[in-house]
Amino acid sequence: MSAAHDHPHSAHEHAHGHDHDHDTHCGHDHAGLGGHHHHGSGKTLVFSLCFTLAFALVEVVGGWVSGSLALMSDAGHMLTDSSSLAIGAIAAWLARRPASRAHSFGLQRAEVLGALINAVLMIGVVVAIAVSAIGRLFDPAPVTGGVVLLIAGLGLLVNLIIGFILLRGEQTMNVRGALLHVLGDLAGSVAAMVAGAVIMLTGWTPIDPILSLFVSVLIAISAWPLLRDVLHVLMEGVPRDVNARDVSQALAAIEGVHSVHDLHIWTLSSSQRALAAHVEIGHLGEWSTILPKLETVLAERFSISHTTLQPENRATAKACVADGACGATTG
Repeated sequence: MSAAHDHPHSAHEHAHGHDHDHDTHCGHDHAGLGGHHHHGSGKTLVFSLCFTLAFALVEVVGGWVSGSLALMSDAGHMLTDSSSLAIGAIAAWLARRPASRAHSFGLQRAEVLGALINAVLMIGVVVAIAVSAIGRLFDPAPVTGGVVLLIAGLGLLVNLIIGFILLRGEQTMNVRGALLHVLGDLAGSVAAMVAGAVIMLTGWTPIDPILSLFVSVLIAISAWPLLRDVLHVLMEGVPRDVNARDVSQALAAIEGVHSVHDLHIWTLSSSQRALAAHVEIGHLGEWSTILPKLETVLAERFSISHTTLQPENRATAKACVADGACGATTG
């Protein structure tokens, strides 16, 4: 997607003032996400991937030896974590690729697609665990509580470490997705520990699949916000913390601006937002003075630094509105 193709005024951008501030957007804090680079998130994801994959293999062996569904479910979830972290690392690398003729915004949307894949994987894990747990309720199997308790405790420690690492990194959609997996793992580890303790003390094995179902519900509930945010971005939605009418009014309040119309705001990635609009002014000769003011308001108040702003003579804009050829009007 690019402003050069998505908006009807693109043919006039160079003549009327087209601001694509590629160099400064990393210095702004977009929606509280921080001004970090994707490079840092990639390193964080790779490190977390190696750590998670190593312990997932330990849990697979432990779950098989102990016969615990809760432990095997946690192992399966950690293996899914490994794939999600790998996807996130690849997406972070792709997001750093420079713009090209085929992709004028670069590949920033790779992180959004990576987050979408992770959300779908989460749903798959939930379904798999639920099916296995229901089957185990009707067909109980012996479980070695001591092994479950020991390995689940180690899993809890590993997930706490990985969660701490991810929280300290750049909070992109990919990192959010990976963190979501880790939180699910934490719940799984706690559930497995409880199951192991109950089985050791009472010998009641149904606690194992019951807690597995409980963790599945928690994972499904936590996965929904990420999936919702990803779909909102892919559907070109206005950033959730930005009100398009407030943006329009803020721009229209700048001296020399009469009105703003054909306003579009969308999200490119976790670290960049974009805006395109027609700005009605009294005289085109004033544009060089008005444009910097518009850019400042958008960057400082709304964290929007990638802008395509087209000035219009007031008389021309009135004719445009009268003919109904101005597109969507916001404010």
